[in-house]
Amino acid sequence: MPATRTEITPLDVPRGLAGVIVTDTALGDVRGREGFYHYRHYSAIELARTRSFEDVWYLMFHGELPGPGASEEFAARTAGLRRLPEEVREALPSIARAGAVSGPLAGLRTALSLLGATAGFRPVYDIGADRRRDDALAVCAVVPTVLTALYRLGIGLEPVEPRDDLPFSANYLYMLTGEEPDAARASAVERYLISTVDHGFNASTFTARVIASTGADIAACLVGAVGALSGPLHGGAPSRALDTLDAIGSPDRIDAWIRERVLAGERIMGFGHPVYRTEDPRSRMLRSIAQGFGGPLADFAVEVEQRVEAILAELKPGRELHTNVEFYAGVVMELCGLPREMFTPTFCAARMVGWSANILEQAQDPKIIRPAARYVGMPPTRSVPALRPTQEGTS
Repeated sequence: MPATRTEITPLDVPRGLAGVIVTDTALGDVRGREGFYHYRHYSAIELARTRSFEDVWYLMFHGELPGPGASEEFAARTAGLRRLPEEVREALPSIARAGAVSGPLAGLRTALSLLGATAGFRPVYDIGADRRRDDALAVCAVVPTVLTALYRLGIGLEPVEPRDDLPFSANYLYMLTGEEPDAARASAVERYLISTVDHGFNASTFTARVIASTGADIAACLVGAVGALSGPLHGGAPSRALDTLDAIGSPDRIDAWIRERVLAGERIMGFGHPVYRTEDPRSRMLRSIAQGFGGPLADFAVEVEQRVEAILAELKPGRELHTNVEFYAGVVMELCGLPREMFTPTFCAARMVGWSANILEQAQDPKIIRPAARYVGMPPTRSVPALRPTQEGTS
């Protein structure tokens, strides 16, 4: 007898799949109740404090931290991949003009598609692990070059060619500003970049893995991830959090401004996180970096943080809300001279590594991700009413 199809009983799941386990990963985890997250088995914050961006990149792709020789070799290899293919370079002015309003992040989607076609990326389903990793390395290395070029073209400046002799973060700032950064700013940006490489199954990471599960090429997976990041509920908050500080303006306006918005039920940008129930460890590290620079902006940010938490404790007792990574990320990037329209693209440059590591891991699983939806429309019917023919020529 023919096999009978087994019907899968739908499960009741929370909206947005919050907390639903969809796969296994060896890349890391976010422990929101502990205020801790890790890459592989290492504390992400300790990695940011002690290792280079290239070392963390190596860890995410290879599963272990490199020794001195491997570290230097990997840094040199990735530095050599920073230059754009001629076809992509020639297209960037047109992409920048077309994205004059939407900015470098939108332009990156187009550039990634062109890069994938130019480089001849094949579906991850059809190639081996080494080729997948090579494709991912090529994209991650060139994305900072694309983003900085699109930004400079957008403001009427010529792109700056990458330098092989500078580390990842210093080269990024160099391509953005045209000047070699001082050590303090290069280090601050590097620590921020490391802290944002990966962070669990957020919307963009999950999007990348869904596309990878279809067997698509690396560029296609990353275009989808960038698209997810562009949504205001996911990316873009570093500049918005800084806008909050601008809107408050001065210490004497903090309490009134915050109270008005809390009582109106408005969200305070830079506060709260869907996973953390304690202080965001990234925020703690970035606060320390901001205070290391010192100055009016850092001092004002700390004062706003303290007053927001005190007012929230008074008006909404029992509901803990702390600063998230975006609040002090905006402060640190502002202090390092990054323009606000490049805050989220800078985050994207780092997250490329995490997305790619997730794509490489997902590509090892031949099962396509295919969830179900619960139908809530009108009761279905198998019959379809015929369309009554029109009568022509009648008066």
